[in-house]
Amino acid sequence: MADGEPDYSSLPLTERWVHKVWKVRKQAYEEAAKQFELTPDDRDPAFRPFNQDPGLWKGAVADSNVAAQSDGIAAFCAFLKFGGKEGCVRSRGHVVTPIVEKGLVSTRPATKASSVEALLLLVELDVAAPVIEDILPAISAKQPKVIAAALAALTTIFHNYGCKVADPKPVLKILPKAFGHADKNVRAEATNLAVEFYRWLRDAMKPMFWGDLKPTQQSDLEAQFEKIKSEPPPKQERLLRSQQAAMARAPPPGAEAEDVGDEDGAEEPAEVDAFDLAEPQDVLSKVPANFHDNLASSKWKDRKEALEALHAVLNVPRIKDGDFGEINRGLAKCMKDANIAVVTQAAQCIEVLAKGLRKSYGKYRSTVMAPIMERLKEKKQSVADALGAALDQVFLATSLSDCLEDTLSFLGHKNPQVKEGTMKFLVRCLRTTREPPSKQEVASIVEAAKKLLSESSEGLRSGGAEVLGTVMKIIGERAMNPHLEGLDDIRKTKIKEYFDKAEVKAKDKPKPAPAPAARGPPGGPKRIVGSGAKKGPGMTKKAAAAAAAPPQPAPEPAPPAPQPTSRATPGSKLGMPRPSGLSGLKAPQRRIGPPGVASPRRAPAAAAPPPPVEDDEPPTTSPPPKPRIGLGRGGLAARSLAKPAAAPAATPSAPSPPPSSGLAAMERAELEELRAANERLIKQVDEVRHERSKLMSEVQELKNQNAGLIEDHTRDVLSIKAKETQLVRARSDAEAAEQVNERLRRELERLKRALSRAEGLGVSGGLGSPGVTSPTPDDMSIYRDGANYSGARANRMSFTSTLSEEKENGDAPHNYPRSKLSPDLRYGSGSSGRGSPARGFRSAPIEEGVGHGAGSSTSSTTGGTGSNGVESWKRAAEVTSQLKARIEQMKAKQGFSRP
Repeated sequence: MADGEPDYSSLPLTERWVHKVWKVRKQAYEEAAKQFELTPDDRDPAFRPFNQDPGLWKGAVADSNVAAQSDGIAAFCAFLKFGGKEGCVRSRGHVVTPIVEKGLVSTRPATKASSVEALLLLVELDVAAPVIEDILPAISAKQPKVIAAALAALTTIFHNYGCKVADPKPVLKILPKAFGHADKNVRAEATNLAVEFYRWLRDAMKPMFWGDLKPTQQSDLEAQFEKIKSEPPPKQERLLRSQQAAMARAPPPGAEAEDVGDEDGAEEPAEVDAFDLAEPQDVLSKVPANFHDNLASSKWKDRKEALEALHAVLNVPRIKDGDFGEINRGLAKCMKDANIAVVTQAAQCIEVLAKGLRKSYGKYRSTVMAPIMERLKEKKQSVADALGAALDQVFLATSLSDCLEDTLSFLGHKNPQVKEGTMKFLVRCLRTTREPPSKQEVASIVEAAKKLLSESSEGLRSGGAEVLGTVMKIIGERAMNPHLEGLDDIRKTKIKEYFDKAEVKAKDKPKPAPAPAARGPPGGPKRIVGSGAKKGPGMTKKAAAAAAAPPQPAPEPAPPAPQPTSRATPGSKLGMPRPSGLSGLKAPQRRIGPPGVASPRRAPAAAAPPPPVEDDEPPTTSPPPKPRIGLGRGGLAARSLAKPAAAPAATPSAPSPPPSSGLAAMERAELEELRAANERLIKQVDEVRHERSKLMSEVQELKNQNAGLIEDHTRDVLSIKAKETQLVRARSDAEAAEQVNERLRRELERLKRALSRAEGLGVSGGLGSPGVTSPTPDDMSIYRDGANYSGARANRMSFTSTLSEEKENGDAPHNYPRSKLSPDLRYGSGSSGRGSPARGFRSAPIEEGVGHGAGSSTSSTTGGTGSNGVESWKRAAEVTSQLKARIEQMKAKQGFSRP
């Protein structure tokens, strides 16, 4: 402090931290930074006040004085660097927003650098998501400089940690807003951020925001992207603390693992696609309601339009999982459509649906895969390409194991075009899969590919060689050699060419290699030690037998000792450097004892080599200590106390030599048995595979028969429905005819009653008239025919007039004489219903007269010959006048009017 200013150093640090004098605060920041640097670990008491009250950092990083603010942000960086994760998590929510709003926009370069470093440390100590979440609100700030600074900070974070550590999806969503800002600096920083995303994500980021940009902005970005397309894949430049700890725990060969991890990290961003970045969309609700009806239409244009509408709905980066079974069944049915435009559009719908669902589409594979492969017979290239793309997406949604069964079955299809398309699909699957096929799958693939080598078509033969070359690239030449036995050199050369050109993503079987190595160590030592013992102990056993022979006659206790321990005699090999018959006997006896007792004496044994000569002289002094060790056998056991020098050293390898030749023979026998069992199993596997192929062919035939039966059943059902429809219509027509018939019957009865009533009235009127006789039908017919006309010609004219009247009224004169002779039938057969009782009544007498015309003419002729003609005509005139009067009366009574 300057002279005259009070000394605030005696105040506690927390009080100085919030002091109203900026110099005091600045001094407190500097002092805290020094304390943090001197702490031994993150549990030091210096961090306690700030962990208990993390709000202290909010004032420090946003200090009103720029000089104090710079020191405050520097102190926060030291706190993060030495304070660990706990301090980061506690203080993160208090400092990110002030740093973005106050620190990043500072005019001091040191303050800017410290602010960016603080944000990077916050990400390094924990995760990036909370930090990015707190930075994003600044994109909506009023001041353009704050928005530009926030975008620059996001660019720095993604540049250092990459899109694998920091999730780019929240930032990609707000990019269009930044590109639409009025300030050019904001747009420039948004361009820099988009270019940084392109380094990591490539074209996968475009669906997230590309459509919201102006054409000029898109062209500018494309120009920027072209500059970095040739750059190598980016790598993470700064590691998280968790990643650093994992690397520190890694074993010494971890350097290689780091390189591998870096390579994986370099490859992984290149494989990021829009599916990983997009949000799932519910497309089922957007499918047109009449989709299935249009898809079943008899017009191919309706079917194609329905599929185009479905494609527009499904063509999104990511689809929310739902029940798409009915849609997939409809699309599979479209594979049999006669119109190739419908087939192509259905294949495109399957492609986008599988691409949007990914792994969730695996349950629909069996529904669509076989119909698509069956349609590969199409020769038009555009259709074949669409079908192949659909198959590729179905494969990406499943795995090689799931698709292999159908693929191999169609490789034996009778249509060469289907074979070729299936073969190309299999090659693409082998190149794309990341999981190598199992041994059984490799065997089935190789077997199917070998059959293609003998095809008559050059394309199929080359395809079979390509399949074999790709499989060889996956499993390696050594593993592939047994499968190529029996092939000629020309085919092997062709397969080798495809092997050299093949590019696969499956790893070259790293898993099976460690497995034998892991099994080897348990059995390895037995074989290695046993084999080593076969050479040495084999000779030592003979030497031990020779050495054991002299001691038997010389000392008495010597024979019993080697007998119980004859298996341990090879251990005398370790005693061979000391040529002594007794040493060969003592070493086995030493090994009889527990290994835990013998092993502690290895250290004194190193100093024991000089006394072996003296070991034979004092045998009596050794017996007392031997019982302590256990398993003592008198004086002979006592002499071994000086000899353990060589025996304990042999303990690790001594137990294995005994089963030298015996175990080797057993192993050989067991090996032969295992080989025989293996051969039997291989034969059984071949038989089972052969049976399986037969069963698969039978299953395929049954499937085809089933499909034919289903089609026949469908046709039968449709024909039955058509017949039922016709029957229903016929029944309705019959009912309508019955109703009309009943109505006409009632009408006929009514007319008959009216006619009979009219005739009854006419007859009663004639009988009641005095002096007048009732006219006969002949007379009436004479009157009727002669009243208006004269002679037979007028009679004929009445027939014609009556016929024309019937035609006008809609009566069908089926038989003219019958209709004239039987008026009732004529009225009953009419269908128009236009006839009225009056008309029937009026015409009935006329028709009766006409009907009796022939008889009346005959009777009149006979009467004329027997009587006077004048009188007859007078009488006729009287009858005529009477009839006229009577008819007029009858008409007046019935209410008829003269026409």
